[in-house]
Amino acid sequence: MGKKETTFDQNTLEYDRWFEKHPWVYRSEILAIQQALPKDKSGIEIGVGTGRFAETLHIKFGVEPSANMARMAKKRGVHIYTAYSENLPIENESFDFALMVTTVCFISDIPRAFSEVHRILRPKGEIIVAIIDKNSALGKKYQAGQSSSKFYKEAHFHSTEEITELLKQSGFHDFDYWQTLAKPDENEIEKPIKGYGQGSFVVIKAVI
Repeated sequence: MGKKETTFDQNTLEYDRWFEKHPWVYRSEILAIQQALPKDKSGIEIGVGTGRFAETLHIKFGVEPSANMARMAKKRGVHIYTAYSENLPIENESFDFALMVTTVCFISDIPRAFSEVHRILRPKGEIIVAIIDKNSALGKKYQAGQSSSKFYKEAHFHSTEEITELLKQSGFHDFDYWQTLAKPDENEIEKPIKGYGQGSFVVIKAVI
């Protein structure tokens, strides 16, 4: 876990500026996540990074182990818990929903992390997990270039089916899916569509 933290700590600005260089990707992802977010509920983003998603989605709380990224997220108005997702310093039943955006590929123990999310959610709470599906065009591209990537070198990509199964094992049910980035090379903001299997970026929502 330490190596991942160091990578993100040392390249925080480069990571953050990626979203400015690829605004159509960022906006497409935001639109897809917005389909899943409950209205007027208390939420937390786990693996909040520099706070770009939390700020735009009006999520006030975040979990982030990287000190430099956490510092940037705080500047964007996010209250930070400095921790890893497998061991959250948060009381039981604290939030209505938890969001994880391209975070699970960096988590060492996903079942434990999902169990922790389950613990901190209130009854009928929702988890929203956004991933780059490993079987998608973008997923295959990232995996092919993994060895030379600063950020994805140690990532482990998953399919939508794999994450769904892990969520089921952690006690989640009532699944909904949205997808985008079906044409990520066209440099256009894409409207999200229900389901999965076409878009590279998949948003999975499930309930306790």
